[in-house]
Amino acid sequence: MQHRHSQQEWSPRIADVLRETWGFDALRPLQEDAIQANLSARDSLLVMPTGGGKSLTYQLPSLLVDGLTVVACPLISLMKDQVDGLLINGVKAVSLHSGQDEKTRHQNRQQIQTGESKLLYVSPELLVGGSLNGLLRTVGVRAFAIDEAHCISHWGHDFRPEYRRLADLRDVFPQASFHACTATATPQVRQDILEALRLSDPAVLVGDFDRPNLTLRIRRREGGRDQLVEEVRRHDGEGVIVYALSRKDTEQIASRLCKEGLKAEHYHAGLSPRQRERVQTRFAREEVNIVVATVAFGMGIDRSNIRAVIHASMPRSIEHYQQETGRAGRDGEPADCVMFHSYADVDRWRRLATRSFEEAVAEGGEIDSLREDYRAKDELLEDMNRMASGMRCRHQSIVTYFGGQWDRGSCKACDVCLDEIEMLPDGQDVARMILSCVARVDQNFGVGHLSEVLCGSEAQSVLRWRHHELSTWGLLKRFHKKEVVHLIHQMIDHGYLHRTRDDRPVVVFSEQSSAVMRGELEIQLMRPPKPRRAGRSVTQAELDEGVDAELLEKLKLKRKAVANEQEVPAYVVFSDRTLKAMAKHRPSALRTMRMLHGIGDAKLQSYAPVFLEVIDSHCGDDDRDLDLD
Repeated sequence: MQHRHSQQEWSPRIADVLRETWGFDALRPLQEDAIQANLSARDSLLVMPTGGGKSLTYQLPSLLVDGLTVVACPLISLMKDQVDGLLINGVKAVSLHSGQDEKTRHQNRQQIQTGESKLLYVSPELLVGGSLNGLLRTVGVRAFAIDEAHCISHWGHDFRPEYRRLADLRDVFPQASFHACTATATPQVRQDILEALRLSDPAVLVGDFDRPNLTLRIRRREGGRDQLVEEVRRHDGEGVIVYALSRKDTEQIASRLCKEGLKAEHYHAGLSPRQRERVQTRFAREEVNIVVATVAFGMGIDRSNIRAVIHASMPRSIEHYQQETGRAGRDGEPADCVMFHSYADVDRWRRLATRSFEEAVAEGGEIDSLREDYRAKDELLEDMNRMASGMRCRHQSIVTYFGGQWDRGSCKACDVCLDEIEMLPDGQDVARMILSCVARVDQNFGVGHLSEVLCGSEAQSVLRWRHHELSTWGLLKRFHKKEVVHLIHQMIDHGYLHRTRDDRPVVVFSEQSSAVMRGELEIQLMRPPKPRRAGRSVTQAELDEGVDAELLEKLKLKRKAVANEQEVPAYVVFSDRTLKAMAKHRPSALRTMRMLHGIGDAKLQSYAPVFLEVIDSHCGDDDRDLDLD
């Protein structure tokens, strides 16, 4: 009863700080539970999708109680963005990391020692190294927040050994509570986090992994980069991330996009720290809208108005897919996520994993542990491939993979539920024809040659092997060759056929092939995806909502100028949602500006006046504030 009474006492104060500091009227699901756990000094594990507001759950409590909150953060760029955002909202926060000069580090230590700042961002490596223990013991740590906590788990997709050593801090700071946060954790990973951090009677808070504002599509990659260029062009002028499998891919794709008149930058771990920081900064400030990147472009990206995430190839796990697509639409507005999938991606990921395994063994790694890691990653890869080649609702697949329940029927936001995938009515017969052709060529040829034979081609290779004389020649001539290639790959993806993994891959029977031929196993095949209708632009959607599109564009230009002057990302000044509210309601005074989402006391004083000038100049003597008063 006492615990409940305590929560009731905190709630009004939480609401006041939320509104005064961040300009928000309400918390999202689970945020208040996580904040209450923090204020009660109870350990917690919070799992919420990207953009769900995890950072607020440890930032807000630091303003209500005495003591220092230390945030373990894996990337310097992420620390900088978080601290910049807090300072703009009037919250004192500092960071300590290797990229700072001695003067800055000294000033930040002073702020911690004097209690001026109650939020400290620091890397896990620096925390476990012990060099900060003296400072932290003197000040007294109230709470540790572990960001990107899935890095603790051997079963996670981004395992980092130094994260597991964070549990040692429990012995040094026994009175401090620990709060682990992550956007991606299966039940197995969650259990590993709880055990590795030795969380005591923790509040385990798992949010809904569904992001209904994201439209998810998976399309078979069919040669060249034309599909990808077309998809990027649909979002010209908007924030777009294109994820590619290799460094070379990022450079080639970015070059192709630039040749097509689409300004793009590439990003990968092979660039120098200065080059990577430059790309991140230009993207955050909206100086460039398209970045083609490997997974290295990840946790440090916090731009909220990304309208599309495009995977040029299949990610290596559902965890990666969920986290990377989660970078789109963090402002709650609609966004598109498109993956171009091919079975060749599975082969490439396996080759990379094998090479990594062999190199680790050569360097003296413990072979049993390395084998276990290899097997775990291969299982994650198989899970991803099954989802990508399957015909189940994409949102449902993600939610259930992470242990959630799905009882919503159609999501109305993926290619499956939007009926963009058309099934072949005679798929069983088509499958048997393909299997028969594989048998007739003695399981000695690849996908391309099989498609030539089935389409009735008179290509030189077909004639040379006299395969035009086979009974299966031309059986599928009603299809285009690309469509037959698509159908063969579907059968490979679902295990009805197998493709060898050598230098000259050929298609052979799998364990299920004979059951399909005998009619003992019913299968479904889909046609290549139907051309989809051009999506409405965000501008048109804004017009439908009563947003003044011309004013919105002026406000975005002002935001960009302010952000560049202050050397912060544009979203830190005001989110797209806040700018749209300005362009819709057109406030005429600070009093009415304060009523809009995302404008707290600090921003009202520092930024609102210059944006009011833009609105005044645009509106002239028009009546305004009609919807706010």
